[in-house]
Amino acid sequence: MSISPSNSPIPGVQVSDSRFSIPDSPLFVLVAGESSGDLLGADLIGGLRERFPDARFAGVGGPAMAAAGMQIWHAAERLSVMGLVEVLRHLPRLLALRGDVRRRTLRASPAAFIGIDAPDFNLGLERRLKAAGIRTVHYVSPSIWAWREKRAERIGASTDCVLCLFPMEPPIYARHGVAARFVGHPLADRFALDPDKTAARTALGLPIDVPVLALLPGSRLGEVRRLGPDFVAAASLLAAQFPQLNIVSPMANASCRDAFARIIRDSGLGTGDSTKPAITILSPESAVPGPRSLVSHQAMIAADAVLLASGTAALEAMLAKRPMVVAYRLSALTYRIVKGFGLLRTTVYSLPNILAGWRIVPELMQDACTPQALASALAPALRERKLDASTLAEFVRLHESLRGDPAHSAASAVAGLVPA
Repeated sequence: MSISPSNSPIPGVQVSDSRFSIPDSPLFVLVAGESSGDLLGADLIGGLRERFPDARFAGVGGPAMAAAGMQIWHAAERLSVMGLVEVLRHLPRLLALRGDVRRRTLRASPAAFIGIDAPDFNLGLERRLKAAGIRTVHYVSPSIWAWREKRAERIGASTDCVLCLFPMEPPIYARHGVAARFVGHPLADRFALDPDKTAARTALGLPIDVPVLALLPGSRLGEVRRLGPDFVAAASLLAAQFPQLNIVSPMANASCRDAFARIIRDSGLGTGDSTKPAITILSPESAVPGPRSLVSHQAMIAADAVLLASGTAALEAMLAKRPMVVAYRLSALTYRIVKGFGLLRTTVYSLPNILAGWRIVPELMQDACTPQALASALAPALRERKLDASTLAEFVRLHESLRGDPAHSAASAVAGLVPA
């Protein structure tokens, strides 16, 4: 049975329920969550296809993996849930989805199963598949340097190999006897060492000679709802200080865009009142066409300062060589659980600070994340409109340390597990 594209969870992508036979060509099952995992999966499919021209691919993914030739069992966005409380609310649905993927994978008997990020979903699935004799790979290490290093042993029980995006991760796994390999970070090759701000502004239709602030309140709906009001209020405070300020906000998807637009309307911005700043929302299609051209990357490069939710966006702003302020707020209950059980083992949260080993960019988390504090932290960057020399040098050093050839390195590691 197949579902027509009009009923597909991914526009233009056919979702099939057909069962695989097992011919001589190898089958790889991949499970990715979110857009970043979808891009990683698409690159890995390309790398594996160079080694196995007749290979077939199936699993959970998004538009990029579908375009790379993978048969979509379920849409990647169905895995995009964050926070302890949020996961509990969606647990029945997630368990049913995981059970379906496990049954399909066991029937298909693939050459290897690759779980891409989404550790809460993938590691338990990998453990069962590994116990059944299927080779398993986990691509993108969970943050073991922040959330209890001993977890490395449990991860090793689930997977035959961990593919790491950061060079400090394999030594941690080695201490626990777990096979791990640094493959490079794909984002490091998508940004120039010296990004062109003028070209990015031209591409987005922004003035060249005025201050520009980029707001990125998150790629998940819950993040946008928690951080959006404070981000908008901070932008309003900054607009009062910088009358020519242009504010842009790239959105990851339509649901985030609609939620943020409501927050802007509720704040009174964008209502035609000339005393209040306008925030231009940039949808994914706003990007100038190009290979893997992302509007969020263009917006960061075009900006003089970036206000963002902690996560991959902080790494992207570092690679864009732009001043940033990192903010985050968990739901109140999730935060109490994390703090009460001592689950977090780091004093810094954002990737630039973790990679540097010191607080190179400002972080405002939980109760410290207020409009006034955010605006105060961003104002110096909008006045200077460039990074100081020492921070720029550190950003360049970190950028170079992350470079590699992830698609081919990851494919090589996976190919090494496939029986001859």
